[in-house]
Amino acid sequence: MIRNDKPIFAISGPTCSGKTALGVRLAKYVGGEVINFDSVQIYQKIRIATAKPSIEEMEGIPHHLIDYVDPNIKYTAADWARDATNKILEIESRAKVPILVGGTGFYLRTLRVPLFDSPKTDPALRQRLQAMAKSRGVHHLYRMLRRLDPAAAEKLFPNDSVRVIRALEVFFQTGEPISKKQPNRSAAPEFSGRIRLFVLHPPREILYQKINSRTRHHFQNGLVNEVMALLNEGISPEGSALGAHGYRRVCEYLRGERSLESAIEKTQQDVRNYAKRQLTWFRREKDAIWLYGFGTDEDIWEKLKRQIRPAAM
Repeated sequence: MIRNDKPIFAISGPTCSGKTALGVRLAKYVGGEVINFDSVQIYQKIRIATAKPSIEEMEGIPHHLIDYVDPNIKYTAADWARDATNKILEIESRAKVPILVGGTGFYLRTLRVPLFDSPKTDPALRQRLQAMAKSRGVHHLYRMLRRLDPAAAEKLFPNDSVRVIRALEVFFQTGEPISKKQPNRSAAPEFSGRIRLFVLHPPREILYQKINSRTRHHFQNGLVNEVMALLNEGISPEGSALGAHGYRRVCEYLRGERSLESAIEKTQQDVRNYAKRQLTWFRREKDAIWLYGFGTDEDIWEKLKRQIRPAAM
């Protein structure tokens, strides 16, 4: 087998930073196709608050792993890594360049460094932990994890309920800390070392203004009606799809737990906090190349071209 030495590009950064526009422009420049690694854009039917690219925004560039998972299916980072691997191999078989675009750092890391073989989810245990998080707060679970597995807790954000709960599940199901199990991973795919990661880092004040404006736009353009329709279709408000920013707060509004204005303001805060966590996550990626601006900025495009030109020629 002839070993491929061509780079695979990844464009990431916080929400609202212009990843889609930059990814499309790069794909057109190098003859590439886009593979999504946003954990919300994978879901079918949910659209308004996901920032899924429109047909116009795709500009004729094929986009993969968008809008293809049923909202009631539990879809994991390992599932995405498997599907992304297949897409990368398929795209390269057609002599095209894979362009990974998204903001879910855990997805990208799972592709580059496969997860360990973990136990299947115990629904009853998860429900108990989720109920505890709701009644006592996720920080209570985080403190529990610090006692049981301090090494795992050190690598997690205290308010990352999904991963804190998963770490506790592994401990209670196996009797062993997840931090001891995680080194037992499968070998990384051949192409993992060819991924060149670029991370957008716009000015914080302008980014937050864009987040606030876009969030209000989502509510003004039918987000509440979209959620009502999804709930009427039987999509669970407890699932990953409706647990996303915006959708979660609309569900609270529809249950009478907060006002509409409160739902908007809380969503704005959620998304701003998420953007901050995204940047923190990617600072841990030692090989990340930082682009200080928005993906729509012409100077950012020129900087990216200078970085990739030798590989693109």
